[in-house]
Amino acid sequence: MNILLLLVGFVLLVVGGNYLLKSAVGFSLLLNIPKIVIGMTIVSFATSAPELIVSLNAALDGHADIALGNVIGSNIANLGLVLAIIILISPIIVKEGFYKIDWPVMMISSLLLYFFIAFDGELQRYEGVILFAMLITFLVYLLKFQKPAIVDELPEDDVQLPLYKNILFLAFGGLALWGGSELLVKGAVGLATNFNVSERIIGVTVVSIGTSVPELAASLIAILKKEKAISMGNLIGSNVFNILAVLGLTSIITPIKVFDFGLISNDLIWMLVISLIILPLNFIPVKMKFTWKEGLILIGIYIAFMIKTFL
Repeated sequence: MNILLLLVGFVLLVVGGNYLLKSAVGFSLLLNIPKIVIGMTIVSFATSAPELIVSLNAALDGHADIALGNVIGSNIANLGLVLAIIILISPIIVKEGFYKIDWPVMMISSLLLYFFIAFDGELQRYEGVILFAMLITFLVYLLKFQKPAIVDELPEDDVQLPLYKNILFLAFGGLALWGGSELLVKGAVGLATNFNVSERIIGVTVVSIGTSVPELAASLIAILKKEKAISMGNLIGSNVFNILAVLGLTSIITPIKVFDFGLISNDLIWMLVISLIILPLNFIPVKMKFTWKEGLILIGIYIAFMIKTFL
C-alpha cells in the first residue's frame, strides 16, 4: 500500500509540475514580468505548499521535529539534489542579479532561522512575524525591481494564453502537486516508521525528499522545455518560501520547539553550508555558470549529509 501511494504521488507531481509550468510561462507573458520573478513567486509558492501543509500539521500535532526537519531537509535537497540533477542535465548561465539579490536573500533567511532557534531551541511567534514580514518585503521588491538573473533559451512554443486558462492551469497544477505530495509523504513515512527511525531523521530525509519532489518535477519540466529562469528561480524561491512563509506562518500559529537538538547541531549547519557554497560555485570553475562539475559537487555534499545523518 505504501509503495502504491509513492507511485501515485509521483505521477500526480509530474502532471502538476507540467501544468504549473504552463501557468507560470503564461503569467510571465501576460504580465510582462521576468520569468525568474514568476519562478520565485507563483511557482515557488505552489511547490512550497506541501512543505507548509506538512509542517503546519506536524507542529499542531506536536511533532515539531518533523515540522522543522521537513523545511531544513527540503532546503538541503533543493540545492544538493534537485539543483544538482538540473545542472547535470543542462548548464545554467546566471547574471549578476543572482548573487546581488536572489542568493543574499536566501542566505539571510537561512542565517535568521539559525539564530532564531540556535540559542533557545524554539521558533517564537514574534520571530515568525519577522520572517513573514521579510517575505512580504522581498516579494514587493521582486515585483517592482527584479531583472532577469538567468539567461533563458526562449522556446518556440511560448504562446500567450487567456487569463482563465492560466488560472485553471495554476489551480490544477498546484492541486495535483499538493495531492501528490500528500500521498508521497504518507507512503514514505509509512515505510520509514516500520524501521523505528526518529522523527527528526524522518523529517530531514524521507519527508523532506517527498516534499521536494514538486520542486524536482517543476524544475525538470522547466529545464527540459528550456525555461531555465523558472527552474532556477523556483529552487532559490522555494528555499526562501520554506523559511519565511512555511516556518514563518507555522510559528505564528503555534511556536515550534526543538526536541532533537541534532536539528541545530547537524542539519541546520548542513543547510547553511550548502546555501553558502552556491555563491563560490557561481564563479568557480566557470564564472557565472552552473555546469555538471558543480552538479557533482552539490550531489556529493548531499550524499555526505545523508550518510552523516544516519550514522
